[in-house]
Amino acid sequence: MTEMPWTTSDSIRTYNIDGWGNRYFGVNAEGNVTVRPLPDDGPDIEITRVIEDARERGLGFPLLIRFQDLLRHRVQTLNEAFRAAIKELDYQGQYRGVFPIKVNQLREVVEEIMDAGEPYHYGIEVGSKPELFAALAIHKDPESLIICNGYKDPLFIQMALLGRKLGKQIIMVVEKLEELRAIIDVSNQLGVKPLIGIRVRLSAKGAGKWATSGGENAKFGLGTADLVEATEMLREAEMVEQFVLVHFHIGSQIPDIQTVKRAVSEAARFYAKLRQMGFPISHMDVGGGLAVDYDGSKSSCDSSMNYSLAEYTRDIVWNISEVCREEQVPHPNIVSESGRAIVAHHSVLVVDVFGIIEKTKTQVPEIGEPKHKLVRDLIEIRNTLNRNNRREFFHDAVQIRDDAEARFNLGLLDLGAKAQIENLFWIITEEIISFYQHEASMPSEIRAIEKSLGDQFLCNFSVFQSMLDHWALGQLFPIAPLHRLNEKPLYYGTLVDITCDSDGKISRFINDSDARDQANDTLPLHHFNGKPYYLGFFLMGAYQDIMGDLHNLFGRVNEAHVFLDSDEESGFYIEETISGNTIADVLGLVQYDKALLARMMKKQIDAAIKRDVLKPNEGMRLLESYENGLNSTTYLRF
Repeated sequence: MTEMPWTTSDSIRTYNIDGWGNRYFGVNAEGNVTVRPLPDDGPDIEITRVIEDARERGLGFPLLIRFQDLLRHRVQTLNEAFRAAIKELDYQGQYRGVFPIKVNQLREVVEEIMDAGEPYHYGIEVGSKPELFAALAIHKDPESLIICNGYKDPLFIQMALLGRKLGKQIIMVVEKLEELRAIIDVSNQLGVKPLIGIRVRLSAKGAGKWATSGGENAKFGLGTADLVEATEMLREAEMVEQFVLVHFHIGSQIPDIQTVKRAVSEAARFYAKLRQMGFPISHMDVGGGLAVDYDGSKSSCDSSMNYSLAEYTRDIVWNISEVCREEQVPHPNIVSESGRAIVAHHSVLVVDVFGIIEKTKTQVPEIGEPKHKLVRDLIEIRNTLNRNNRREFFHDAVQIRDDAEARFNLGLLDLGAKAQIENLFWIITEEIISFYQHEASMPSEIRAIEKSLGDQFLCNFSVFQSMLDHWALGQLFPIAPLHRLNEKPLYYGTLVDITCDSDGKISRFINDSDARDQANDTLPLHHFNGKPYYLGFFLMGAYQDIMGDLHNLFGRVNEAHVFLDSDEESGFYIEETISGNTIADVLGLVQYDKALLARMMKKQIDAAIKRDVLKPNEGMRLLESYENGLNSTTYLRF
């Protein structure tokens, strides 16, 4: 039976691009991945074209590409979805969303979001003093909100009240009773009326990897008894009018819409009871949690979501309005703190493959005298292997491999024979696995060894810097080649980074559209022929830019910020580039001064010259090379 030729549609299905791409990503006829920042009416951009432009500007790999128009589209999409739900359900309040800058504090990202959100009076959420200082300067719209979450000290409160003096709508959310006392005290000292919110601790618990953010044992928020005490404190301080917001948060990346419904209904009941107690609360903050479908399965698994944005917004609006109708209280303005859903899609990390560690070799040079008996036995198995004897011969091959290991450890097997046995074993295993490829089931012992068979593709990046959530939490991210998608990927591999840590690898990948129950252990990849081979890590814009660490001192990667432009032949231009950390930059972060390092090296080179170990010119060239190297990139350059 003749195999059908591979098409780009096969690649789209293999990497489930239509599933997680959310209409932003696709593949063109040439087999190159494209991005459409404005999916309804905008042009497609070949990501490889962006890479070429970035290389011409001197940027190497790894390279983070930000599509700023896509970022703006996400802001508009969220706000329009809430507007549509409010109109459809005849809701009497407004939507006043805020972007939680902890998700991505990069100034260019925050400014783009604020600019795109200006028509909607879209605000900012902060959770620390540094974030508040940044927000005070960036925030300009007097009708939009600044929501202050997290624990607060007197300086935090003072800066929030400074914003109040400037006419900003800054709402300090109380996380514990001691905070409310501090807000009241500092406000009285400065003579500034605060705007106060209270986070309530719901019994409803989140779902997914961040489920512990909500529920009765959550880190933040007031239980019912503390909430009642807080209302008494506000009355005593004559600050009833200052209590303007009820807040809750049940976790990030909530995959199941039922979790959202339960939490919103419970929180709305708190809002209604507080209104009935005489507090003129005007806003209800439903927190974050709007998920991103990383694996494209549209399911309730941790890396997905079983609802659409339209369903999410309608369910929030409807559940609040139903409780308000039952309790006969006004509809509050709705605040949400969606960050992941705003920024995840706009960033693509590009890494280059620079080598491969193969499990099997097509040829192993013969060493020594005639082949060992164990080698001859494996050759016999390979020559007579068929579908009928595949499992029996697998067991025989395993026995021979184990026997070879035992003999080698006793000194009874030379390196040449051991190399041949290992290679033949994996070749036989590959053939046995191929017999099961089109069958409904595979024996567990065969499936277990299949996981060990994939090649390791060496990639120029650090998991700890660029994909910390994958390493720490097992978060799945879509990964696919950025070109050659009109070719069939014949290899299955894992990805390893350039750190010296054995955990610096990616060995869990999203499934294709036909297998959504669990992650794959390998990724389909093309033959690495020494030519540029680029992989794209998608949906990287949330948290990964900020949370990356300095393991092995690799530091931040190069960035290119892309805008659409119809006047450009390519349809885009790179508006700004940001160079990644140099070696001197990251050494400075751990208290190694660049100038001091150069002086210390010069002292050693001078001593070597005096001992006639180095000639003077050679020593000066070495020193110059060292000093120039301090200004070079931390990542590999070929």
